[in-house]
Amino acid sequence: MNKERILIIEDDPDIQEMLKFAFAGEGWKLVQVKTGEEGIKVLKENGADCVILDIMLPGIDGLKAIKKIREIEDCQKLPVIMCTARGEEADIVAGLELGADDYVVKPYSPRVLAARIRAALRRKEMSASLKAAGVQEKTVFKYGKLSLDTEKYSARLGDTPLDLFATEFAILAQFMSNPDMVFSRQKLITAIRGHDYPVTERSVDVQIAGLRKKLGICGEMIETIRGVGYRFKTE
Repeated sequence: MNKERILIIEDDPDIQEMLKFAFAGEGWKLVQVKTGEEGIKVLKENGADCVILDIMLPGIDGLKAIKKIREIEDCQKLPVIMCTARGEEADIVAGLELGADDYVVKPYSPRVLAARIRAALRRKEMSASLKAAGVQEKTVFKYGKLSLDTEKYSARLGDTPLDLFATEFAILAQFMSNPDMVFSRQKLITAIRGHDYPVTERSVDVQIAGLRKKLGICGEMIETIRGVGYRFKTE
């Protein structure tokens, strides 16, 4: 069995050594680089199964790096976990909007990070297994003038493409694939990012407000359920 390749983009040698020691028993192949440019080169040449990405890097920072990573054809769905000392809500939202799958704030427990990597690898493996078995998930949803294709990662309002951030797209996909279901803010966070994710419920309200604005006349399809959360109404 091939070992999963974990690419660690981190310029702090002490953290690099700590992770190398902490992950020694996981059976992963670690590839460690110090800059975003090096990490992108590794991904283009050899790929990876999961990326650990610091924000504060020499050269291009982690936010610019993840944007470039998502532009690589084979890396659009690659699990990327951002690890950084910058734990303000604005930084977390920025990372998620640019395509991060998870976000861990320093100082963090290597065991917690390892658990998140394992969870990301399981999701990746499950998706690959379903595809290999010929199991096709529904990927295209359409309600009124609003349509969404999760496979092509596109959303449209009539004939006009919608320019959505990654988190906005994930929220809309969750709503449209579960029409008329009521989601509490925490349930919505959990559905998109998993349990114990470091995003406040207030940030969900901000994301919903931005999404409604971009949806134009279809924004009212996202209904606020006072005291509970939200639902995507199709009536």
